[in-house]
Amino acid sequence: MQRRQFLKGLSAAGVLCSLGLAGCALPARRRGYLVGGGRRDGGRYVVQALNLDGSLRYELPLPARGHGMAAHPTRPLAVCHARRPGSYLALFNHEQGRLLQVREVDPERHYYGHGVFSADGRRLYTTEGVRATSEGIIGVYALEGERLTKVNEFTGFGLGPHEIRRLPDGNLVVGVGGVHTQGREPLNLNTMQPSLTYLDARNGRILEQRGLADRHLSIRHLAVTADGEVFTGQQYRGNPDDYPPLIVRHRRGRKLIPLGGEPLDWARFNHYIASIAVTDDYIAATSPPGNCYGLWHRHSGELIRIAPLPDASGASADQDQIWLGSGQGGISQLNANGEETRFYSPWQWDNHWSLIGA
Repeated sequence: MQRRQFLKGLSAAGVLCSLGLAGCALPARRRGYLVGGGRRDGGRYVVQALNLDGSLRYELPLPARGHGMAAHPTRPLAVCHARRPGSYLALFNHEQGRLLQVREVDPERHYYGHGVFSADGRRLYTTEGVRATSEGIIGVYALEGERLTKVNEFTGFGLGPHEIRRLPDGNLVVGVGGVHTQGREPLNLNTMQPSLTYLDARNGRILEQRGLADRHLSIRHLAVTADGEVFTGQQYRGNPDDYPPLIVRHRRGRKLIPLGGEPLDWARFNHYIASIAVTDDYIAATSPPGNCYGLWHRHSGELIRIAPLPDASGASADQDQIWLGSGQGGISQLNANGEETRFYSPWQWDNHWSLIGA
């Protein structure tokens, strides 16, 4: 058996093990709910909110598949971003489950699936691109009442930006994938130039750019801690039989440092990291194609375990708790000791979600 086939077999075995995991209803010991994109029968897509016991709070129809969520810092508002190459932004009241605005993408552009509000909530920053070239754009939108209006654009930092996060100082960090795509087909894998890019939120000026030694590691998903450390999740676009580290950590002015794991460990993630959540003690990351999540020690970067989770998707942290989702309905809660409690619901999740008010 070839090495690649053997590694795929390991991943499939993990899926089978996960299906035998006993699930139970998780008591809602505190208030709060999860909000994210979901899927329904008949090819329908929704924004859905689930209480922490797994019961459905509400759902709202979407014109197409949703992806990243951006929650307002002080008001009960959130934005669902369409999956790339996305055609809309959907602003809604996440307490009431009330759709407020669906904004269609500008002509000859597409959305890349993520956005973030400014600390005062007056601006929304989104990742966008020029359809013909994949030139990266950060769209700047003013929130006035319950409506978003584009007021500015930042450019000149690279191709294919994906997730964007706000730093503690109010500036922005962007995972720039470096890939030119037509639809979802990559066109420049031999010349791609991904980077972790820091931008001034006032004018889009580049504050710092960092790239990995292997340019086939497309930087995509991010998590930012309260003290400004950034964790990045990659999609590997190189030799399919190579399994480099897919998560690195970074502080401004320093080098990118990979988290721990051997090539056989990273093979479990099948070249892709979807969502990252960080607490004071742990880092968790999901992989839909790997049907698993990984857990690392926050300060040492040492790998603790890789656990099966079919179609692993959203990841959010609340103080010392981590919540992980599944496209097949599973929800896992990791407690302050990293121990997992898993339960199941009939509601399927997309790749990202937000934990509200816990």
